[in-house]
Amino acid sequence: MPATITLTSLFWTLPDGTPLLTDLSLSFGPRRTGIVGRNGTGKSTLLHLIAGALTPQRGEIAVTGRVAMLRQVFDPGETVADLFGARDSLAVLARAEAGEATLDELTHADWTLGARIDAALERAGVACTAQTTLDHLSGGQATRVALAAAMFGAPDFLLLDEPTNNLDRDGRAAVAQMLRDWPGGALVVSHDRELLDRMDEIVELSSLGVQRYGGGYSDYAARKEIERDAAHHARSIAQKQQADIARQAQQAAERKARSDRAGRRLRASGSQSKMLMDKAKERSEASGGANARLREARATEAEAALRDADSRIEIVEPVRMDLPPSGLAHDRRVLTLERVTGGYDAENPVIRDFSLALVGPERVALTGPNGSGKSTLLALITGALPPLDGRVERHLPPVLLDQSVSLLDPAETLVDAFLRLNPGADQQGCRAVLARFRFRAEDALKVVGTLSGGQRLRAGLACTLGGPQPPGLLILDEPTNHLDLEATQALESALAGYDGAMLVVSHDARFLDALGLTRRIALG
Repeated sequence: MPATITLTSLFWTLPDGTPLLTDLSLSFGPRRTGIVGRNGTGKSTLLHLIAGALTPQRGEIAVTGRVAMLRQVFDPGETVADLFGARDSLAVLARAEAGEATLDELTHADWTLGARIDAALERAGVACTAQTTLDHLSGGQATRVALAAAMFGAPDFLLLDEPTNNLDRDGRAAVAQMLRDWPGGALVVSHDRELLDRMDEIVELSSLGVQRYGGGYSDYAARKEIERDAAHHARSIAQKQQADIARQAQQAAERKARSDRAGRRLRASGSQSKMLMDKAKERSEASGGANARLREARATEAEAALRDADSRIEIVEPVRMDLPPSGLAHDRRVLTLERVTGGYDAENPVIRDFSLALVGPERVALTGPNGSGKSTLLALITGALPPLDGRVERHLPPVLLDQSVSLLDPAETLVDAFLRLNPGADQQGCRAVLARFRFRAEDALKVVGTLSGGQRLRAGLACTLGGPQPPGLLILDEPTNHLDLEATQALESALAGYDGAMLVVSHDARFLDALGLTRRIALG
């Protein structure tokens, strides 16, 4: 039998009692399945439930076969061998090579283990050994090694939660290739549209429930657009039917009122016999009753059609990132770097003799592989790291929005953060901006430290871009890593209307393409 994962009537609620997964029934076979949905719909929780890290509050999870979940948090001192679960077995081989192994160890030794691990690391494109400690690898390298380790035991299903976050172009391509060659099933939670385009199917979690779509992300997006248009069209028709029926009922009531008045006048005049008048009244009432029942039936049908259309439309408060002008002049010098050398290791600086002039509303992307110095360069530009040599002039104060949103204090509320970062704003303006970024009413009083990664970045965007006057120089460091697909598209739309200068570091090719860059600078 092929391996399967079956979820039956699954329930899961957050600690505060908010429902996250409600009566979820779903099955997965040996295919590559992308799982999408807005932040907070339970995608990561679903993977942890399937992996057994969480226990369903209600419902059942049946797995035929084995699952392996990609590890993304590592303990200090862990080695590559630990990720592969091979520390003890490799130690036996080392003792055998030194002539110190026991007869029992020699009998049960896995003599090809080391070679198989080396081959797996080569396929992952990471130059390291089983003895390499993970803290000597970049975040992207560690992710690729962890994926190789998850695949190493040949599980029936891989469970991957945002596997390409923090990966450079080569790393993303390596992960995509590893998944393309994977013969088993894979459940992939991701906002990476390029990776999702390589899936066999897309499963969407939303407030409407769960929907499955064949093909990759582009097929899913096209189908969703058709479904949304059809639902809105059906809703428009049902509303028009309701309006027509209401108008017809009003017209019928007015005709009846006129007829009743005419009948009373005719009866009062005595020009017609009472018998004839009574017969006419009976015919009128019978006809009016039949018409009323017909209108009532049509009204019931229209109301049912409207409910059906509404049930297919997800009601979500949109993220609206409409920005006021920054006022930056086209000939204004924004930033100057002259022959800058810098880094955290003075003996081996990662940035050497780098020059850059930024004038007016230029849009510049800093690209390059992990470890090429992009984050170091941003630290030099913002002043977080002094240069070892050369000159950095910031003609306008830059605002940095990194993926950890370090400009926000974890202990402050969103209102406090906004007012601190936008001294010219008042309470009313602050609340209006936060509401546009989906922080309404009491949500605006949430403490930053309690927010999810996606919520925190959304809050950072509100505080950075939503003030009375956006910054003249905006620096973005992997801004889309924790945003859902809708919020990413809203950010793209907002930045399209931003009139200040922009420096952006991102490995999201589609995001960069949407920004209308004036130039790209490759490091490394």
